Amino acid sequence: MKIDASAGKPADPSILVNVPKLVTAYYTLRPDASIPAQRVAFGTSGHRGSSFDTAFNEWHILAITQAICDYRKLQKIGGPLFLGMDTHALSEPAFASALEVLAANDIEVMISEGTPYTPTPAVSYAILRYNDCRKTGLADGIVITPSHNPPDDGGFKYDPPHGGPADEKVTSWIESRANELLRTGLVGVRRVLFEQGLRSSTTQRHNYLHTYIGDLESVIDLASIRNARISLGVVWTRLEARALIIGP
Repeated sequence: MKIDASAGKPADPSILVNVPKLVTAYYTLRPDASIPAQRVAFGTSGHRGSSFDTAFNEWHILAITQAICDYRKLQKIGGPLFLGMDTHALSEPAFASALEVLAANDIEVMISEGTPYTPTPAVSYAILRYNDCRKTGLADGIVITPSHNPPDDGGFKYDPPHGGPADEKVTSWIESRANELLRTGLVGVRRVLFEQGLRSSTTQRHNYLHTYIGDLESVIDLASIRNARISLGVVWTRLEARALIIGP
């Protein structure tokens, strides 16, 4: 296997992202809805892009979040909204923008208690766990992540009450509404100051990791693993050997 020449070495300065400039672009560049590359565009349930390209900026997130609020009202989704984010540089600014709009729309929001960063599956699990056995007052969620995209990208994904990625019918509605809001200069977007949003009675804390990790034992026989006399590595090696002998 060929090893890349940069492996094990500090990253070359030429490939590093200037985070202050990236965040400044998020707040200062305004998307032009007449330019296709600067509109809200959903793919695999989310909108992604870089603030350097005016593809993921404050106005995008304000518009998308208001569109999600409008969609929730239309669909009578009255439960809490679970809000999580990853460690990409644009996630923190997008989180602040989203909370400003959610709080202004009186949406009960569940933000992370303790560490602010939340794995995507933990948000999905929180939605499913809350909605279990419920018929009304269902929860949904937003995950702020561009997944595997480059460091200068941001991502904003909507998870409806089933806990998984929103389908094309849902994302098309949200995308269309968000772009309408962009075209009108955000007329119709409700918003409060970030600090006000944090202090709002509708903003609650949720321990995503404790709930997610604590319930692993319900799907994995941890006791058997603890009591096993051989390591998982040995088990895996034996399985591989067996596969080689008998074939797929």
